[in-house]
Amino acid sequence: QVQLVESGGGLVQAGGSLRLSCAASGRTFSMYAVGWFRQAPGKEREFVAAIRWSGVNTYYADSVKGRFTISRDNTQNTAYLQMGSLKPEDTAVYYCAADRKFGSPSTSAGAYDYWGQGTQVTVSS
Repeated sequence: QVQLVESGGGLVQAGGSLRLSCAASGRTFSMYAVGWFRQAPGKEREFVAAIRWSGVNTYYADSVKGRFTISRDNTQNTAYLQMGSLKPEDTAVYYCAADRKFGSPSTSAGAYDYWGQGTQVTVSS
């Protein structure tokens, strides 16, 4: 069993930066792919970024490519989402998720087995 806790959300002006953290419990976290998703009011949850268990391979939604960076520190059981050049349309609740299946991370929320409670990111114009 893995428990995930996100932190680092907040209110930021457009063009600013935030770093989200996803702290995990459980000894097997280092073997799981991690994904970040977000959900804005009235919209479906959407894929943002994902990283393979080794940290070697990363994947991004087109809307955040070049602005966001996903990383992980398996020694600390923590994954990160560094967000830069933030836009008002990035406003959402951000969730981290872990996929216990070995392989390339999925962009589909349904593929993930464990979820955090989410952290609010609000970007003002």
